[in-house]
Amino acid sequence: MEITVRVPGSCGELLQGELQGEPFLVTCPIGCYTTVRVSDAFTGIHGLGRKSLMALEKTLTSLGKEELPWGIQLTSDLPRGKGMASSSADIAATVAAVALAFGYEPYLDEIMRLAVEIEPTDGVFCPGVVRINHMDGRMLAGYRGLPAFRISVYDTGGEVDTLLYHANMEDSVAEEKSLAALTQFELGVKTHDADLIAAAATASALAHQQLLPKEGLEDFLAASRRFGALGINVAHSGTVIGVLWPADWTDRQLQQAEAELSGKFPSLTHLLQSRLQSGGIWVDKGTAGNFSEWFR
Repeated sequence: MEITVRVPGSCGELLQGELQGEPFLVTCPIGCYTTVRVSDAFTGIHGLGRKSLMALEKTLTSLGKEELPWGIQLTSDLPRGKGMASSSADIAATVAAVALAFGYEPYLDEIMRLAVEIEPTDGVFCPGVVRINHMDGRMLAGYRGLPAFRISVYDTGGEVDTLLYHANMEDSVAEEKSLAALTQFELGVKTHDADLIAAAATASALAHQQLLPKEGLEDFLAASRRFGALGINVAHSGTVIGVLWPADWTDRQLQQAEAELSGKFPSLTHLLQSRLQSGGIWVDKGTAGNFSEWFR
C-alpha cells in the first residue's frame, strides 16, 4: 500500500478583510508543497509537527480507527511561521493521505471542517483560487483563469503564531476598503485584467498595515513598481511580502529585477520565486510519482 499526497502552500493571501462582519481571505497558492506519504514499506511517524499530528488523530477518530497500521512521513518546502500556509498544507495533506490509505475519499468540506477545528485555515487545498471564511471554513467564492503571476517572496523577519494572532486580533480592516479591494479583484478576474488583480492585492496589503505593519512596505512597493512589478501582496497574518511580476516575464528579466530589489532592500530576505497557480490536492497511489489532481 502506497499513498502520497501533496498540497501547495501560499505566498500569503491575495486579499484579506471583513464584509458585513464576516472575515474572508482570497488564497494565493504557489508551486511549493507539503508532501505526506503513507506506506507499508516503513513504520513509524516521521516529520509530523503538532498540528499535523492533531490532524492524524482527528482523521483516525472520524474514521473509527484506533491507530495507523502503516508508516507516515511528512516533508515540506514551506518555511514555518511566515504566513505561507505551511500548517494548512500539512493538515490537509495529512487528512487526505490517511483517509485514502484506509480507502475512504473525504469530501472537501470534511477536510475543511477538520482543518478549522485545529486553527484558522487557508484554502490552498481547494481547487483554483478561492475566497473563504478562514475562521469557520465556509466557501464563499471560487475563481479560475487568473494570470500565473511570477512571484518573488521576501521575508521581513521573525515569525507569527497564527492561532495567537487571530485570538488577539480585535480590530479589522474597514469594510469599505475590503469591499473596494474585493470589487476590483473580481472585476479583474472577470475581465482577465492582471493589472486590476494586482492593484486589488496591493490595496489589501496597504490597508492591512494598520493591523500587522511591515516596515518600509510603501517604499518597497514603489521600488518594485520601478523595476516592473504590477503590485504586491502580503501574508496578512505572517511575515512575507510577494512581488507580483508579469506572467510572461523571462527568467532573465525576473532575476535582474530581483537583484535590483534585493540590493536596495538588504534587510529583507529573498526566500524563493514561484508562480500563482491553482490550489488543490494531488494524489499518487503508487511509487511512480504520477500525481493527479483529486478535486477538479
